[in-house]
Amino acid sequence: MTSSGAQSPRLAPRHRAVLAYLLLHAGVVISTDRLIDAMWGPLPPDSARAQIQTTIAAIRRMLRASGAEQMLTTHSAGYKITPETGQLDLDEFTSLTAATQAAGDQRATADQLRAALSLWRGEPLADITADYVQGARARLHGQRMTVIERLADLELSLGHSASLVDELTVHVTANPTRERLCGQLMLALHRAGRQPDALQVARTFRATLAEQQGLDPGHAFTTLEQAILRDDPALRPPEAAPAAATRVNFLPVDLPDFTGREEELDRLTGSWAGGVVAISAIDGMAGIGKTSLAVHAAHRLADRFPDGQLFVDLQAHTAGLDPLDASAALEVLLSQLGVPAERVPASLADRAALWRAELSGRRVLAVLDNALSADQVRPLLAGTTTALVVITSRRRLTDLDGAHALSMDVLSAAEAIELFTAIVGERAAAEPVAVLDVLQLCGFLPLAVRIAAARLHHRPRWTVEYLAGRLRDQRRRLSELATTERGVAAAFTLSYQQLDSEQQRMFRLLGLQPGRDIGPAAAAALTGLPLDRAEQLMEDLLDAHVLAQHRPGRYTFHDLLREHALATADAQEPPEARSAALDRLFTYYLHGASAAMNHLYPEGKNRRPLIPEPNTVTSSPCDETEAVGWLEAERANLIAIGHHTAGHGRHAHTIHLAATLHRYLLGHAHHTDALTLHGLALEASRHIGDTAAEARTLLDLGEVRYWWYGHYEQAVENYQHALRLSADIGDQGAQARALQNLATCHWRQREYDQSRGHYQQSLDMFRALDDHAGEARSLTGLGLVHEHHGRYAEAHDHHRQALRIYQETGSRIGEIVVLNNLGLVCRRRGSYDQARHHHGDALRLCRTFGFRGDEAESLNGLAETARSMGQLAQAVDHHEAALTVAWEVGYHTEQARAHDGLARTHRHLGQLDRARHHAQQALDLYTTLDVPEAQEIHDLLRDLHQQ
Repeated sequence: MTSSGAQSPRLAPRHRAVLAYLLLHAGVVISTDRLIDAMWGPLPPDSARAQIQTTIAAIRRMLRASGAEQMLTTHSAGYKITPETGQLDLDEFTSLTAATQAAGDQRATADQLRAALSLWRGEPLADITADYVQGARARLHGQRMTVIERLADLELSLGHSASLVDELTVHVTANPTRERLCGQLMLALHRAGRQPDALQVARTFRATLAEQQGLDPGHAFTTLEQAILRDDPALRPPEAAPAAATRVNFLPVDLPDFTGREEELDRLTGSWAGGVVAISAIDGMAGIGKTSLAVHAAHRLADRFPDGQLFVDLQAHTAGLDPLDASAALEVLLSQLGVPAERVPASLADRAALWRAELSGRRVLAVLDNALSADQVRPLLAGTTTALVVITSRRRLTDLDGAHALSMDVLSAAEAIELFTAIVGERAAAEPVAVLDVLQLCGFLPLAVRIAAARLHHRPRWTVEYLAGRLRDQRRRLSELATTERGVAAAFTLSYQQLDSEQQRMFRLLGLQPGRDIGPAAAAALTGLPLDRAEQLMEDLLDAHVLAQHRPGRYTFHDLLREHALATADAQEPPEARSAALDRLFTYYLHGASAAMNHLYPEGKNRRPLIPEPNTVTSSPCDETEAVGWLEAERANLIAIGHHTAGHGRHAHTIHLAATLHRYLLGHAHHTDALTLHGLALEASRHIGDTAAEARTLLDLGEVRYWWYGHYEQAVENYQHALRLSADIGDQGAQARALQNLATCHWRQREYDQSRGHYQQSLDMFRALDDHAGEARSLTGLGLVHEHHGRYAEAHDHHRQALRIYQETGSRIGEIVVLNNLGLVCRRRGSYDQARHHHGDALRLCRTFGFRGDEAESLNGLAETARSMGQLAQAVDHHEAALTVAWEVGYHTEQARAHDGLARTHRHLGQLDRARHHAQQALDLYTTLDVPEAQEIHDLLRDLHQQ
C-alpha cells in the first residue's frame, strides 16, 4: 500500500489478510464474525475475536500514518473501508472494464482493456494466508482472464493475429483448460498461417481436459477445430466494411435450444401494449432461467422496437464482480444508444436525465439483467411511453412501483424432458424412465438440467441411467451438477453471499431441518429467535428466492437448495451449534405434538410421556380442531424427525415421539407412518435396553396390525410378547393393556369366553390403577361380548358406563366407538331409530375431527340399520360411502364389511350379478384376514351362484 507515492508502514501477515479482505469488500460493513470466518474458517482459535480487534487497531495506525485514517470506519454491525476514487486498483480495474461493455470503437475499447490489465502486478493476494484467500484469488483470476479473452476477441477482429500469438501462448500455458482462450490461440495461429500449430494446440487442450477434468471439449471448440482442419474461408480475418445504417441490437445470442415457458412468454410479450411505459420484472431462484427467458422474449419483441434493443448486466450475482452501480450502468446504456463519451455527464442525476431524454420518442427495448434491488434499477427506467424495460433479479423487486412482476418456477416435467432431449438427442428417447429420474434429481431446475444433459452429451459411453445413479448420491449431487465454468452450487453460493449475516444463519439452520417444510414458530425454535424476527427473516429469504412457499405460513426449499443449505451449515456452523439447534427444534415439535394429543385424546394423557415446556417459542393448539390441523400440517415433519433421531442416536426422542403420536396415527388412518415410526421406536428401545418402552411399542404395533391390516396372528404375537415383558418388570398398566388387546383379538375370532376373561382381567387391573381410559375400553369390550350372547341389557349398561367415562374425560374417539357399539345393540334389539341416531352422532363426530376409519364403521352401521328397516336404497348408499372411505384409508376389515353388506342388500333387491361381485370381494378380504366371516360369505356366494 502506498500513500503519495511512498510505501506505507508494513503490516504483519495477519493484518494484511484482514485489510485485504476489507478492501475486497470495500463499501460493505463487515462484521467481526464474518472476519473471523474469513480468516480461520470453521475452526477459529479461542483468541480470534481479540486478534481481530488488535488487527483493526494496527490497520488504523497504518492508515493514520498514511494520512488516510478516515478510510476505515466502525459501525454497530462491524467495519467498513471506503477508498476514494482511484485509491483501489481493483475498483479502477472494474470501472475501466465496465465502461467498455458498450460496443463502440474497437481500437479504443482494446486500448482501454489493456490499460485495465496493466494494473495487475503478479498473483493477487500473493503474500497473504487466510481461509478466504484461495476462493478470492480464484475469483480475481477469473475476472482477469475474462478481460484477457475479451481483449483477444477484439484484437482478432482487428486483424492482429500474428502479434497476438506470443501473448496468448503465455496465457494458455498458465491456463491450459480454458476452452475459449485455447480457441483464440488456435484461431490466431491459423490466421498467421500456422495451421499445424493450431491443430497441435487443439490436441493438447483435448488431452489436458480429459486428464484433468474427465471432460470433452464443447461444441464451439470442436466446430472451430474442424473449420481449421478444412481451412474454412469463414475463418479469414474480416475485411473492413463501409459504415452502414444498422439497427442497434446489443442482446446476447438467443439460446437455440430454448424450450417451454410459453405462458411466461405470453405474459412478457403481452405486457407491452404500446402507449404506456412498461416494466416487466422477472424474478426467481438461481438457475431458474431468468436471463434466458428475458433474452428470448426480447428477440421475439425486437421487431416492435426498431430503434434499439439494449442489454446491460448489472452484476448482482456475478462471481468476482461487485454489482454495477446505476451511474456505470447508465454510461453503458447511453453508449449503446450512440451517445459519445464526452457528452455523458458525471453525476447520476444528470446521466438519468440524459437517458430519459435520449429515449424520448424512440421505440427501444432495454434488458436490465441480474439486478440487485429496486434502488439499483430505478434510475435506469425510461420516461417515454414507447419503451419496454425488462428486468431480471434473484430478488422480488417489491419496491418497484408499476412493474409487471413475473416469478419463475421450475420447469414442468414436459418442458424439462423437451430441454433434456434437445441437448442429449436420441439417447434420451431410448431411456424415458431414466430421463425422468435425472430430471427429478435435478429438481426440474433449468441450470441443473442443462448441466446434466451437457455432461451426458459429452460422455458417449454413459447411459442416462448411469447418470441418474451418479446423481442419486446426495453427497456428490451438487458436485456432479457442475462444469469448468458453471455449477449449481456456485450459483447458489452467489445468492447466499448477498444475504446479510442473520439471513445467512437462518438459511444455514433451515438446511438442518429433516422435514420438507417449516412454519415460523418451528423456525423460531430452530434458531432461538423471537417469532416475529424468525418470520421476517423467512420472508426475506422468500424474497431472495432461496426459500419457496407452497401455502401461506409454510416455507420450503427447492431440493437442490436444501442440499446446499445443509452443506453450508456443515461447513460453517460448529457441531455444537448444529446439535443445539436441532435440540430446540425437536423439543418444539415433541411439545407441540404432546399438546395437540392432550386436546384430541385427553383420556390417554397419563399413558403418554410427560413433555416439559421448552425454553423457546411454542405454538400449541388451543382446542380439538386446532389440534387436528396442527398434527395434519406437521405429520410429515414429525415422521421425518423420527427417522432422523433414530439414525443419529437420539433414541429417547424417537421413543417419546412414537408413544406421543400413537393414538393420532392409529385413529386418523396414517397406518403406514405408524408402522414406520413404531418400528423405529422398537429398535431404539431395544438399543438402549428400555424394556418398558419396548413393551409399550409392541402394544402400539399390535394395534396398528390389528385395526388396519387385520394381521391378527402378528398382533397376538406382539401382545403376548409385551405381556411377558411387562410382567417381568412389573408394569401393571402395560399388562392390563396387553390383556385388553388380546381380548379384542379373541373377540374378533369369535372366541368369546377367552375374550370375556381377558376383558374382565384388564378391567379389574385398570380400576386398581385408577386408569379411566383403560376401564372404559374394557367395559365397551365386555359390552360387545354380551351383545353377541344376546344379553342386550348388560351390553347396553356396559356401553353406557364407558360412554360416561369418555364424556367425562373428553375423549371424542372413545365416544365414537361407544356410540357405534350402542347402535349395534339397539339394532339387534329392534330399536332402529335409536340405532340410526347413535350411528349418526358417531358419524358427525368422525367428520368433525377427521377419524376416517371410524367414519367407515359409522357408515356401515347406518347401512346395516337401513337394511334392517327395509330401506335398501339407503343401505346401498351408506355401504358404498363406507367402502370408499375404507378403501381410501386402507381399512381392510371395514372394506370387507361393506362388500358383505352390499352383497346382501343387492340380493334383497334382486340384483344378483352385483350381489355375486360384492360377495366375492368380501370373501377374498375375509380369507386374507382369516376370520370366521369367510365361511359365512362363502355360503352366501354358493347360494347366489345357485340362483
